Amino acid sequence: MIRVFLLDDHEVVRRGLADLLHAAGDIEVVGESGSAQEAARRIPALHPDVAVLDARLPDGNGIDVCRDVRAIDSSIKGLILTSYEDDEALFAAIMAGASGYVLKQIRGTDLVDAVRRVAAGQSLLDPAVTQRVLERIRNGVEQPRELANLTEQERRILEYVAEGLTNREIAGRMFLAEKTVKNYVSSLLAKLGLERRTQAAVLATRLLGEHPHSL
Repeated sequence: MIRVFLLDDHEVVRRGLADLLHAAGDIEVVGESGSAQEAARRIPALHPDVAVLDARLPDGNGIDVCRDVRAIDSSIKGLILTSYEDDEALFAAIMAGASGYVLKQIRGTDLVDAVRRVAAGQSLLDPAVTQRVLERIRNGVEQPRELANLTEQERRILEYVAEGLTNREIAGRMFLAEKTVKNYVSSLLAKLGLERRTQAAVLATRLLGEHPHSL
């Protein structure tokens, strides 16, 4: 069974999603919430395979919840559900480590398929869009001053941190020892004046918003 958590501030939407997913037969809704703050606390404890997160909520947004949850447990996959087509929100979702970003107008059968694919470790994000986001970090035309002091290796590490990867996963991608990656992360956090890796992801998202011409 695929374990799913639902975050949406409309009870009717949550109920409809829960009924739709239950009817699939291989999906179990293990929790739901209408509050971003409550969801950020409950999701890691419930340990779902997939968290379906509304992008906009009265007390926050699903993208921040995705980032916070994955900072605690990167095995939990985030699927952002939104009513709006918004490039900046899509970029932020990618930076938060979301596996998918779908519009609420999606057909029910397609949403069930999306949950299954995300649970299986697939990404529903357009690789070209993801690449554009990473290019904005790597070599933007307007180089953000915060990134100017980072080495090429540290920038690559920052990209992976922003994608929500753990030190172990980054080590595997870059063929480095996990301890070496940890040292790189500590170094780039120090250069950026930050204490935690989640702050680095937040900063990266803000830099993207401030440098819209860096595509």
